[in-house]
Amino acid sequence: MSVLVYTESEQGTFKKTAFEVASYAKAVADQMGSTVTAITINASNSSELGSYGVDKVLNVSNESLKSFNAKGYADAIKQAADKENAKVIIVSSSADSKYLAPLLAVGLNAGYASNVVEVPSSIAPLTVKRSAFTNKAFEVSQINTDIKIIGVSNNSFGLVESNGNASAEVFTPTISNAGVTIQSVDKATNKVSIADADIVVSAGRGLKGPENWGMVEELADVLGAATACSKPVSDLGWRPHSEHVGQTGKPVASNLYIAIGISGAIQHLAGINASKVKVVINTDAEAPFFKAADYGVVGDAFEVVPTLIEKLKTFKAQQ
Repeated sequence: MSVLVYTESEQGTFKKTAFEVASYAKAVADQMGSTVTAITINASNSSELGSYGVDKVLNVSNESLKSFNAKGYADAIKQAADKENAKVIIVSSSADSKYLAPLLAVGLNAGYASNVVEVPSSIAPLTVKRSAFTNKAFEVSQINTDIKIIGVSNNSFGLVESNGNASAEVFTPTISNAGVTIQSVDKATNKVSIADADIVVSAGRGLKGPENWGMVEELADVLGAATACSKPVSDLGWRPHSEHVGQTGKPVASNLYIAIGISGAIQHLAGINASKVKVVINTDAEAPFFKAADYGVVGDAFEVVPTLIEKLKTFKAQQ
């Protein structure tokens, strides 16, 4: 009876969250005295998962699942759980996994806890700690169903390498018609995704216009970070909506979040509150963001950011 983990990939390459949920599944399996089986969908090089505690990989190659659809993916994972007699299933807290997990829970008659931030404090009954109220509080929950689904909060557990090798087998689930037709998918290339980024550099209306975004992108390049923006910026058309972060946009759980010229509306703060270290650069010392920040710089972004870029370049050149 293995712990089953769904490991996400993008265009055949594993996301960082895949290795985090695999690491988490290994910790849970050790508590249970069990093994870890991973299911991959249209991913390559599944042997990488062995380095994060996976013992066996079920590789699904299915053209109808080339683009994400929640029902099809949930069907595949359910059939893998049935095959492995899995009683605990681990997924990430990505937008895709939060979409498919409830469907999977219904299909398996399972309990589902999302935004889990630690390994279970107890296996019987399964007791987990999860973030609640947009990361303002923690909640301890028990899952009392026979089958349990745990959604691991991004960047909460980290990557834990193991000295292991994963066996692999082809798995061919029966995928029913999802009732969804995907006409086209537009993807950004050569950019760090917000979901996988350890560092996010975000900016707001304090930059005064889209023509000034070059220094934000340059800072992100130096740091190997993703770029993001506040809701007003995307609404104004300065940046694409895919970069909008906050409660009404993409949630951020990065290790470092740098906010430039963002005042800190409550909806924005709620969406980025899970980030471990928050840095704000703003001319207004009374901006709400300073109350939530770990570090703050009161100053003109057009002076502070270029100086920061030069200092970082000098520092990196000395390494």
